[in-house]
Amino acid sequence: MSSAVTKDERPDTLRLLPPHLNDVTVDESSLRRFLHGLPGVDPVGVEERAAGLATRSIKKAAKLAAIDLAISMVDLTTLEGSDTVGKVRNLARKAMLPDPERPETPRTAAVCVYPDLVPTAVQELAGSGVKVASVATAFPSGRSSLEVKLAETRMVVEAGADEVDMVIDRGAFLAGRYGFVFDQIQAVKAACGPARLKVILETGELATYDNVRRASWLALLAGADFIKTSTGKINPAATLPVTHVMLQAVKDWYAETGQQRSVKPAGGIRTTKDAIKYLVAVNEVAGPQWLDPYYFRFGASSVLNDLVMQRRTQLEGHYWGPDYVTVD
Repeated sequence: MSSAVTKDERPDTLRLLPPHLNDVTVDESSLRRFLHGLPGVDPVGVEERAAGLATRSIKKAAKLAAIDLAISMVDLTTLEGSDTVGKVRNLARKAMLPDPERPETPRTAAVCVYPDLVPTAVQELAGSGVKVASVATAFPSGRSSLEVKLAETRMVVEAGADEVDMVIDRGAFLAGRYGFVFDQIQAVKAACGPARLKVILETGELATYDNVRRASWLALLAGADFIKTSTGKINPAATLPVTHVMLQAVKDWYAETGQQRSVKPAGGIRTTKDAIKYLVAVNEVAGPQWLDPYYFRFGASSVLNDLVMQRRTQLEGHYWGPDYVTVD
């Protein structure tokens, strides 16, 4: 398999080559050596830093700008067995016009749906600038053959998806089969063609911050455009400390390769206050150049309603309740 890891890798300095250089190969043992040589995460330190940043206050003018930015970063998502064509159409309309009474409200970044509903989303969102994302690769477990995963990936891309959200095989990762996980990510990335690939780590199942760091680097090495926390199907989903670890990984990757990769926390982000905490973390941990929907997203649906309500509150000076916005 091809990799971005040099044959004389020294994890203490994170010596890497850009992943498009295909003449560098690495086996399972060298991947293990690299990943387990990454600096350990101080759990107390990362949790204290996350808690500290979460207390930052934002003034009114900056808060309105933060709300607009957060709206533009939302991947408006429906991933339920009961999803229908009608629900996806309504969701697409909401993505394009989150607040019908204030058409200047930013559009969301994307609509994320199951593979069979991609054609509906593509049709509804045509020409809007809102991306169509689809889960693939045996979501949410990731437990299927590579052939099935690649077929599903090609299916959603051919149907018009701009972005593909894949899940790693957490059992394989936790068993230390890093080469297996690397090869699967790399193969899915190739099957994506022009579509961007989000690699879901399902951090709630990885148990430690060190595993989150290793999984983040493994996904980046294999070609992930995004690293994403969660499927939203298990608890805990996204947390600020975990997102800190992932933001640090993309920052370090950028420092070593010059390639800016993206991060997406998903699940459990429900309020404007939550969203702003994450934006502060993005700015402080990764840097202001990540404060862009291309490089940071929220995997959420309910948060959009609260963002719209708080936006009206900022503009009009009085609280707007949920009765005044559309509820999915």
